[in-house]
Amino acid sequence: MNVVDRQYQPAQFGRVAVLMGGRSAERDVSLKSGAAVLAALQRSGVDAHAVDVGVDVLAQLDRSAFDRAFIILHGRGGEDGVIQGALELLALPYTGSGVLGSALGMDKLRCKQVWMGAGLPTPEFVQIGAVGDPADVVERLGMPLMVKPVHEGSSIGMSRVEQIEQLAEACAIARRFDGEVIAERWVHGAEYTAAVIDGQALPLIKLETPRAFYDYDAKYVLDSTRYVCPCGLSHAQETEFQALALRAFDAAGASGWGRVDFMLDADGQAWLIEVNTVPGMTDHSLVPMAARAAGIEFDELVMRILDTSMSDR
Repeated sequence: MNVVDRQYQPAQFGRVAVLMGGRSAERDVSLKSGAAVLAALQRSGVDAHAVDVGVDVLAQLDRSAFDRAFIILHGRGGEDGVIQGALELLALPYTGSGVLGSALGMDKLRCKQVWMGAGLPTPEFVQIGAVGDPADVVERLGMPLMVKPVHEGSSIGMSRVEQIEQLAEACAIARRFDGEVIAERWVHGAEYTAAVIDGQALPLIKLETPRAFYDYDAKYVLDSTRYVCPCGLSHAQETEFQALALRAFDAAGASGWGRVDFMLDADGQAWLIEVNTVPGMTDHSLVPMAARAAGIEFDELVMRILDTSMSDR
């Protein structure tokens, strides 16, 4: 992709609240992402301040006279449209997707339904509870399959099920985090991710892990995960799948910046897995890797994300 150098005047953004932490299951990751973002903004001369989001966050933002918010909250309360709606009530501009795009991106079930309605490829699924008999789930989806809580990120609460006897336990694990659970057909193939910023898809990254799937430990803890960029696809394939990612991002109502994850099966068919509207910005995170491959260093990336708060909603 073509990278255009941009010149930002730090003063144009005013006083910036970097919203991080929160109370979701992804709090620790958010704090790490937030610390990296805060440091980058301050290096760039932005008047940025950390705000660990709690129950009094609206009063805190109101009395501190912030001009805009950089949202780096992962998971519920920060990535699902809740904080976005609250900031709109305060008339405080913020980065990334609006209320609808954030809510759909966080809701794996309804995002898949939107994609299916738009004719975009996503693996078949069953909403657990709608089908009571495990044998019915297996008959519809086959084995192995993936069980997921509907409203969590970072692979929290997800399990690969290889035998029908494991299904009940996998559902119980998912329900520790969410009352809504889905089972999804397992896609045999490679996993890729497409970072999106300013309406452009960055170079694709292929993810390789020795684990059963790209789970929480593979994402944030272990050093055994390989991130392949260039991803090894032909230019034509990469362009095709970048375009698919942009269509999926737009269909979910997402905007500004984010990430779309997909699988590529043995026949070369892409299957959309999920959209992330506030991806991680840690040293293990994928968006900074893709940006670097496109010639965008971390501080520049953070400024570009901050600039999404300047757009009209």
